[in-house]
Amino acid sequence: MKFCRFKALDRVRYGLVDGPIVTELRGSPFERYELTSVRRPLDRVKLLTPCIPGTFYAAGMNYLSHITETAAAIGEEVKAPDKPDVGYRAINALIAHEETIVIPSDATEEVQYEGELVAVIGRKTHRVSEDEALGAVLGYTIGNDVSERSWQRSDRTMWRSKNTDTFKPMGPWIETKVNFNRMVTSVRINDELVSEFPTANMIFGVAAYISAMSRYLTLYPGDVIWMGTDGPTQNLKDGDSVQVSVTGIGALRNPVSREEPAIPNQ
Repeated sequence: MKFCRFKALDRVRYGLVDGPIVTELRGSPFERYELTSVRRPLDRVKLLTPCIPGTFYAAGMNYLSHITETAAAIGEEVKAPDKPDVGYRAINALIAHEETIVIPSDATEEVQYEGELVAVIGRKTHRVSEDEALGAVLGYTIGNDVSERSWQRSDRTMWRSKNTDTFKPMGPWIETKVNFNRMVTSVRINDELVSEFPTANMIFGVAAYISAMSRYLTLYPGDVIWMGTDGPTQNLKDGDSVQVSVTGIGALRNPVSREEPAIPNQ
């Protein structure tokens, strides 16, 4: 099933996507819901981020080749994590499918995409084993962890580099049934393929992250865990269109725009 969150006629609702049609839900996929008789064409609704997470988690350095390339770029030794490494992101940075990534005027040219699988928590979860962990997941969506690399190097907490407004596109919906073994994550800029990797080639998978995290903290319905990216990344520029696709889920597309520099007072 594909759950979406959408706006139509100035109302925000959850829906069930079936091909070109969205059937409106009464309630929420994170609680109790039922299908209504209201059906709308998918191309006539405004898709929103599929959820607003209470807490927004991110896997740190979870693909080996990405770790290797990052270490080479900054002249450091390759150090793969020996356990799941958990970070946080800010919900102010979230935008939906087809909304615009806005690069601040004072950012450098090093603003880059990171295509990621996103696990969406479906039930309250604390202290679960790896065998039990995937039972906590409602489904999966797609994220683009846009990052300003010069700020990432200079700001200890990555507060700007990862959390600037519009830097976290997520969507277009939540898919409840996936096959990890067949998943491929790909990124296209202006329809040109620039990155592609097997999604499951993680150092630590979704179950390992949920189990490790839930030992110390409680996960709640609607929380999200972005699972990291692989391979090299390239710069985004004004006028680009970036698309992140994950097999079995769909495609997340966003245009890119750079702010005009502020005009100083005369």
